[in-house]
Amino acid sequence: MISAFELFKIGIGPSSSHTVGPMVAAATFVDELAARELLPRVARVETVLYGSLAWTGKGHGTDKAVVLGLAGQRPQTIDPDRADALVAEAAQDRRLSLGGRHGVRFEPERDIVFDGVSPTPAHPNTLAFRAFAADGEPLAEARWCSIGGGFVVPEAEVGQPARADDSAVPYPFRNARELLALAEAAGLTIAELVAANERARRPAAEVDAHLDRVVDAMMACVDRGIATSGELPGGLKVRRRARAIRESLLARNARTPHEIMDWVSLYAIAVNEENAAGGRVVTAPTNGAAGVVPATLRYYRDHCPGATAAGMRLFLLTATAIGALFKMNASISGAEVGCQGEVGVACSMAAGGLAAALGGTNAQVENAAEIGMEHHLGMTCDPIGGLVQVPCIERNAFGAISAVNAASLALYGDGTHIVSLDKVIATMRETGRDMASKYKETSLGGLAVNLPEC
Repeated sequence: MISAFELFKIGIGPSSSHTVGPMVAAATFVDELAARELLPRVARVETVLYGSLAWTGKGHGTDKAVVLGLAGQRPQTIDPDRADALVAEAAQDRRLSLGGRHGVRFEPERDIVFDGVSPTPAHPNTLAFRAFAADGEPLAEARWCSIGGGFVVPEAEVGQPARADDSAVPYPFRNARELLALAEAAGLTIAELVAANERARRPAAEVDAHLDRVVDAMMACVDRGIATSGELPGGLKVRRRARAIRESLLARNARTPHEIMDWVSLYAIAVNEENAAGGRVVTAPTNGAAGVVPATLRYYRDHCPGATAAGMRLFLLTATAIGALFKMNASISGAEVGCQGEVGVACSMAAGGLAAALGGTNAQVENAAEIGMEHHLGMTCDPIGGLVQVPCIERNAFGAISAVNAASLALYGDGTHIVSLDKVIATMRETGRDMASKYKETSLGGLAVNLPEC
């Protein structure tokens, strides 16, 4: 079972798979060196980035993430406003403090290698760490894969079933059919079933506190994005728009029926501009798609009569079940299945969560989640310049609008529909498998190479 604690991680931008995951892997490598009592002997650490991490790593800040992770920083606790300064200091001093407790010589050009040629047999997001003694003797090596959403696993474990949780959950499910059947038999909503599973692992107060922290982080990210202006880093000269959009919306005298869509778009754009700037965001289920769930949740909070804090928790618990189904049976990695695995999954999660929060039945929730993904099938991941800016920021806005629409359509029906959520998840997995690799977060195809012609 994939927990809300795993699916909704509070971290920093711009990418869960290219920033958060590599930072975690790097910090873990240093922890392992310390556990094996090798750290005092280390004089140099080399990191090699392969596949998508090599092709789009600079745009996604993967090299910076590795430096921060080696220095002992963690995505959930690092100060985003200090991150660039820490990396700059290490480059200037030509010295890096591993885990914050053991200094080694650091030459960025030598010690972080972007290898876009060597194969990545297990996963397109692969990175390798090697530690050397002062005389050049190899001390340790580890290969990790960042499999999407901030999840990392040793390369040898890619594709293997997740390790069993020591504490059994009362309602284990592996697909939507099982989820619906278990909920019906127990007389529970999907959110209640997920909550029961969560509380089998942790005290109820801890589960609620995490959900509230996630909500607070998402809403704070919307607020920061709305309040901030200026140019995003990376060289594309993309200017933030959220603040200006909000000011225009507030200044309008005449109201139009479609204005609510502009507010939903604004919330998503605000989050993803923060993400592109390396700010504090929540993986939902990834950073590249981090705006869809918060924007839909903000729509529920600010625009739906009767919205409550309990409803927001219900939203996230329901979204957890849907995100877990995609994670277990397909992928949430743009480098593996394209953007259908990021914005598409986020739309599905948000649609199901909103339908539940608005009082939908389990069948209507499953229908909303299916609609959300069905119309994202085949979506490519082709970020211009390897940056999570174009088309990613606007794409999140469209994903959020689609989530609201999917929930609305499902709530007009009784949950009966032709294509099941399980079928659409299987189709997404197969579509990702068949998709040309250049459309999977490589910046080697699509908009990433056709910008001069646009």
